[in-house]
Amino acid sequence: MMPVNSPDAALDANLAIALDALLAENSVTRAAARLHTSPAAMSRTLARLRRTLQDPLLVRAGQAMVPTPRALALREEAAAVVQRLGALLGPDAGVDPAALRGTFTLQAADLVGAALAPGLLRLAEREAPGVSFRLRAEELEAGPALRDGRIDLEVGAIDHVDPETRVEELVRLRMMAAVRPGHPLTEGPLTPARLAAAPHVAVSRRGRFTGPLDTALAGHGLRRRVGIVLPGHLAAMTLAARSDTVCLVPAALPGDAPSPLTGDALALGLHLLDIPLTLPSVTVGMAWHPRHAADRAHRWLRDAVRRTLRPGGRPAP
Repeated sequence: MMPVNSPDAALDANLAIALDALLAENSVTRAAARLHTSPAAMSRTLARLRRTLQDPLLVRAGQAMVPTPRALALREEAAAVVQRLGALLGPDAGVDPAALRGTFTLQAADLVGAALAPGLLRLAEREAPGVSFRLRAEELEAGPALRDGRIDLEVGAIDHVDPETRVEELVRLRMMAAVRPGHPLTEGPLTPARLAAAPHVAVSRRGRFTGPLDTALAGHGLRRRVGIVLPGHLAAMTLAARSDTVCLVPAALPGDAPSPLTGDALALGLHLLDIPLTLPSVTVGMAWHPRHAADRAHRWLRDAVRRTLRPGGRPAP
């Protein structure tokens, strides 16, 4: 091996690639064709390799060239080095989900988490059995948590505006009134006045009593009474199933496929009623830090969330 201070010993990936081609072809002409260069250029490269390795590598034997013992010893190693260089410097060829190992941490509200969990587990069991998931409540400031790597993905209503955060809209939903079977609101047309007169539960992790429904009712000179504020939709739906309290539940827009976010309300036996008011739609999306944008494992995670929450698993528009 040449001393490290030799000018010919400088690291050159092209030399390794040329060495692999020469030792695989045992021909300057064929090696040149393989690397799309000229025989003259390949001859110069062979001369440089001979100086660097202090071995002729290929010697004339009649009309052919044959490798020296040193060349034979280097053949497999050269091929392996070129293969590793291709994996290191080439485009990411993708990841086999079945080979993934580890835990993804997601932050989501309880209703979103309840809708995500069954779908993610089904996909992991089928495609990536070495993957597990940790779902956290909306307890962290999502921007810094994504930046610091404490969570891999935020899913829900993305309300922070950190410019570096990547955001993808998953689905738009509407709010519907959910009540128990036999609730007085299930009999006869639902009017703004009847809706306002019923007892309500509000969902707010910040403890707010009012929201878009109150704004819409105020436009009709109406005001509802919110008897209790709960931090999550699941608790609110459970209360509605056991009392005359009305809670709001996100559901698919007319014409869209049913949303998994409505599944728990239906499982509790709640009736979903169209609200006779104009309310803004609810956008559910996912957010991640840009360092994960090209990561194949994280792309599988995002695709799994997309397939779970978006009707038909459609790609982003």
